[in-house]
Amino acid sequence: MARTRRTKQRKRPRKPRTTGYRLWRWRQNPLRRSCDVVEAWIVLVTWTVTLLGGVLAGAVAAGMVDRSLEVRRAEVHAVPAVLTASAAPAPPSATGYDTGRSWATVRWTTRDGSVHTDQAQVEPGTAAGSRVTVWTNSTNRIVSPPLSPMESQLQAALTGAVVAPAAGALAWAGGRLIRARLIKRRLAEWDEEWKRVGPQWRKLSGGRG
Repeated sequence: MARTRRTKQRKRPRKPRTTGYRLWRWRQNPLRRSCDVVEAWIVLVTWTVTLLGGVLAGAVAAGMVDRSLEVRRAEVHAVPAVLTASAAPAPPSATGYDTGRSWATVRWTTRDGSVHTDQAQVEPGTAAGSRVTVWTNSTNRIVSPPLSPMESQLQAALTGAVVAPAAGALAWAGGRLIRARLIKRRLAEWDEEWKRVGPQWRKLSGGRG
């Protein structure tokens, strides 16, 4: 009869369970102290505020920006105006933000019949007497045109996307700072306890330790 060799299957080493280690502060344990429970609550509150608070702060910021832009759209209105003089054929060279438009004096009449003049940006080379559309506020001053509803929603979303992680990072940093101070205090308490227990331990161990 042919002999068959039996091969022993090696058991794979089990991975240590980390769940119990992570939750030991919440369980009844004779080694658990009040500072351990406080630290566990600090960690829980920190992550909760970091996640939920960041999302809430981003939503609030986006809503505030959207409402402010909506209010501005309601405060300004477009009016037809006439150029009193021809605009320059090309805008003067300047550094920084350049719209490629020229400044010219325009005149318009409000609903009550009063005539107003102001400086507005128009296409270069626009002839005198040409009709243009300008945006004015409640004081009959020319202002920049408001953002469209789509542009307002985009700006509000971008604002919320910036504020949310910033608020979350601030909450996380605050929690880390509080936890670091708690750990420092706990180490100081351990040091004080060892000063009391250390001499007794050395006597019981025969001078070793």
